[in-house]
Amino acid sequence: MTDSAPSPVDARNHILGAEQPKVTLIEFGDFGCPHCFASWRPVQSLLERYDTLRLVWRHFPDPDLHPGADHAAELSELAAVSGKFWQAHSLLLAGRESFSLEGLISLGRRLEIDPDTVESALDDHSFKQPVAEDVADGTKAGVHGTPTFFIDGERLAGHWRGLAQAIPSAIERA
Repeated sequence: MTDSAPSPVDARNHILGAEQPKVTLIEFGDFGCPHCFASWRPVQSLLERYDTLRLVWRHFPDPDLHPGADHAAELSELAAVSGKFWQAHSLLLAGRESFSLEGLISLGRRLEIDPDTVESALDDHSFKQPVAEDVADGTKAGVHGTPTFFIDGERLAGHWRGLAQAIPSAIERA
């Protein structure tokens, strides 16, 4: 396994921010990760401050460390079908303490997704493939934990708080 850049951004990715970005920030995240939750507001702030920045979320759940995080990722993919990925993203990060089936069905209701649809999709793992593709991409890129950020394909060295300096510098260089 060699570290490399994450795969290029494509239509399957979950993107927030600039349509014609100068800088692309890719986050490999886990909805159960408290550090992903902690980094979310600062990342939102950067997106608001820089209209040439885009964020790409890629799944990297660790169900051993955060039980049910893989199911939460699958639910977010179900929500994406209805154009509600980012709503699901925010709700899942905020509710990261528990990803029981009942909790995910309840969250699905908040997203206006039929409870039977949620239960069936989770039971059948209907949305496991895109999550697995993201995990494989992260593994190939040397991701070992979350959140892991890449700025224009280069891994952010150090703590995610370094984004506050790294993003303005990257935009200035672009």
